[in-house]
Amino acid sequence: MTGQDGSIEAGDIWVFGYGSLMWRPGFHHVERADALLRGYRRRLCVVSRHHRGTAARPGLVMGLDRGGACRGVAYRVPEAGVPETLAYLDEREIAHYPVYRRSMVTVDLGGGRRQRAVTYIVDRREADYAGALTVEQQAAIVAGAHGLSGPNPDYLRQTVAKVHAMGLRDRSLEAVLAALTEPSAATEEIARLTLGY
Repeated sequence: MTGQDGSIEAGDIWVFGYGSLMWRPGFHHVERADALLRGYRRRLCVVSRHHRGTAARPGLVMGLDRGGACRGVAYRVPEAGVPETLAYLDEREIAHYPVYRRSMVTVDLGGGRRQRAVTYIVDRREADYAGALTVEQQAAIVAGAHGLSGPNPDYLRQTVAKVHAMGLRDRSLEAVLAALTEPSAATEEIARLTLGY
């Protein structure tokens, strides 16, 4: 793995997306493939005070956390676009979320194709790592949060919809989605106690 140390090899790169990058990559790419990453799982485990929440009312977004496996989308970026793409991704992922670390991983693209790819993995030592929350806690936090990129529930719905469009299931995210209710005093109190805001 590599952090932001400039050690990405010359040539085209692949980028692995597991959350909003699956349905809104935001960068030029010349190839797209469904991909499997082993050793990490997709979780609602990152506190969002920018894109899907605020400092006063944080939300939750996806992170790649240790253990299990994650199916997502890999994009091939041509060499000429690599510097611009990495700058864009670092701004999108790291500038507002110091919990993420840019890393190199190996993904399975199917048909025996394996490829090194750039992705963003959570650092459990950071304060914005929410850890393992109950379904009730996740739903309470997501229900009332809204950031610059829109409502937190929309982010969850779009991610689950993309997973389903790929012919897959993510039962953990589906359980949170099913538990979403309109924000109330009770859900706000759960969210406040969980995140301590």
